[in-house]
Amino acid sequence: MPRALSPAQVEDFRERLCAAAEHLFAEHGPEAVTMRQLAAELGVSPMTPYRYFKDKDDILAAVRAAGFGRFAQAMEAAFHGEPDPVKRSEAVGRAYARFALEQPDAYRLMFDLSQPNEADYPELVAASSRARDMLIGQAKGMVDAGQIEGDPVLIAHMLWAALHGGLVLQLAGKLGPSIDPSALRRNTFQAILKGLAKG
Repeated sequence: MPRALSPAQVEDFRERLCAAAEHLFAEHGPEAVTMRQLAAELGVSPMTPYRYFKDKDDILAAVRAAGFGRFAQAMEAAFHGEPDPVKRSEAVGRAYARFALEQPDAYRLMFDLSQPNEADYPELVAASSRARDMLIGQAKGMVDAGQIEGDPVLIAHMLWAALHGGLVLQLAGKLGPSIDPSALRRNTFQAILKGLAKG
């Protein structure tokens, strides 16, 4: 009979399993990774992960929720560190890019796939919404300050799509040697804001 574990021990194992799963899922794709492989990665019996997670989808949801949580936290710190709306938006964009480049495995799992049953995982839904709300919040700040005009939700998604597209090209090594990724992000941001400027 398995020994009883403290909440701290359960949380520690869940975090270690999610860290191993994040890398394996991003490298091979979730469908190619088995629970047995995840167990082997941590040096435990094949049945051990089932003490902490219902199945592989449960682990994937936990990995993605944790990624979205770290992502939102990084953007929130940037948002609250800058009072000027445009500079705040730029800071949020830099935090976004830094996260994607420093944690590419998490970033790919967060955005390069979608779980058909995401609604079954409230923590994933909440973490994803938190990140989305931060992106909308920085756009709303610029609209409220009169820097730009338009629907903040649409503007947030325009900026998000442009930023994500550039980062995916960068992570895939497709930008080419003549393109500075930071300059691409900066110029894209400025071009969008110029098109949305009042007057």
